[in-house]
Amino acid sequence: MSTSKTGICINTENCTLARQEKPIRLRSGQIEPCPECGVAVCVFEKKSIGAFKPARLAAYATALCAVFFVAIWVISSPPAAATRSANAVAQKSDKMLRFAGSNTIGSELMPALAEAYMKQHGITEVKRIQGASSDEVTLIDAKNPSPNTTIDIASHGSTTAFIELSKYSADIGMASRKIKLGEVKTVTSLGDMTSPANEHILALDGVAVIVNRNNAIRSLAKEQIAAIFAGVITDWVELGGRPGKITLYARDHKSGTFDTFQSLVLENLKLSEEARRFEDSTLLSERVAQDESGIGFVGLPFVKNARALAVSERGTTPLLPNRLTIGTEDYPLARRLYLYTPTARENPHIRKFTDFVLSRAGQEIVKQYGFVEQNLLLTKTNSLPDAPIEYTQLTSGAQRLTLNFRFLPGSHKLDNKAVRDIDRVIEFVENAKAADKPIMLFGFSDALGDDSINLKLSQDRAKAVADELTRRGVKLAHVIGYGAKLPVASNNSKEGRERNRRVEIWVKN
Repeated sequence: MSTSKTGICINTENCTLARQEKPIRLRSGQIEPCPECGVAVCVFEKKSIGAFKPARLAAYATALCAVFFVAIWVISSPPAAATRSANAVAQKSDKMLRFAGSNTIGSELMPALAEAYMKQHGITEVKRIQGASSDEVTLIDAKNPSPNTTIDIASHGSTTAFIELSKYSADIGMASRKIKLGEVKTVTSLGDMTSPANEHILALDGVAVIVNRNNAIRSLAKEQIAAIFAGVITDWVELGGRPGKITLYARDHKSGTFDTFQSLVLENLKLSEEARRFEDSTLLSERVAQDESGIGFVGLPFVKNARALAVSERGTTPLLPNRLTIGTEDYPLARRLYLYTPTARENPHIRKFTDFVLSRAGQEIVKQYGFVEQNLLLTKTNSLPDAPIEYTQLTSGAQRLTLNFRFLPGSHKLDNKAVRDIDRVIEFVENAKAADKPIMLFGFSDALGDDSINLKLSQDRAKAVADELTRRGVKLAHVIGYGAKLPVASNNSKEGRERNRRVEIWVKN
């Protein structure tokens, strides 16, 4: 009969698993922390899952734990190991850094950032070693390899970021989406993962929907794109194009780009089985560029010889993906990429690394790998036909900064990205010598509720940004709220309403 290792937590005061006497299967078969409270799980060997009744199981495990902790107390010097939380031990790692989470971040971008960070700390020659799977890589000092000059990157999906953080087997979590409420609760011992101290926006990303350059279609609604890739719309004539069967090109199921497309476009729909799947974005783009009946989706850097379509949501102007529309997050298929860090860890590299990747140098690497960096630029933009007359007059001849200030749901408090963006604006104004140029803030709201209330909310949001900037010496020429006018997303969804609650920043030449 094969055996396996199981344990039970005895921290009944603070742990529901202990109070419910739930057996805990152990991966290594050795002493491990409880997945809920972190206290050491006592190990016992079992012949089968149903061999013990819960009460008997708890008593047996408790007895073993008592023997184990007494033995440790006898052979250990004070403070006794029996009184230590396993978390305190698990926090310590000989590694320079350990990353876990998103494949979108971890496949190429994170190894590049990690290598640059290592070189910044005096490691002149970095070697990459492939792990047990294609989603794992280790970076070492090629000249003097040792644990404290080693970085591990495991990219098994955003969900694993929070699992590994909670188990203290990762120092930094990578996520191509915002942490979910349930995940926040599982890592409360690490701090408030929704606060600026723990949640860091690494980069901005956008998915481009591409067609052959000879295709007459110039824009599509998000709902149309979903219907196309789900196999509901199968002929270009249904979209106002030339008659002909639509050929679908899609990234493979392991791709972070596909994950984004699934969540932002397909949602609950399934990708058509007729779609041709590609591991390589460049090859996918080339095939679409050669196929007049083709349509596909790739990250922004891989548009190449194909043509990107403008994308719209209900009641909004179609937008093309570019540094401005993704930087401001107005583009419907834009998203944020996140790093999550614990509040208190003994490893000083955690804070140093996040400071590095959010710096100008780190963001330049983000740009090199095809994502939209957060270093600010001024860009010219076309006037919008539905814009208020005053807005059109003020922005005529002006340039827009590549960001939007956004807010916590239901308030005029800046969200975590906006808090950092204040500092970026200050740096930009100083470096670009724009302090003497008229700087304008324009606030907007969603369309729910009374128009007068929405107008006031948009004014309050613009004023909240203005207060932060003027406190730091920036002079503003105009601070105006326009209510629910000029929506950039559909007001029919929660995500769309959040994107419409924004403040734009413009600079007059």
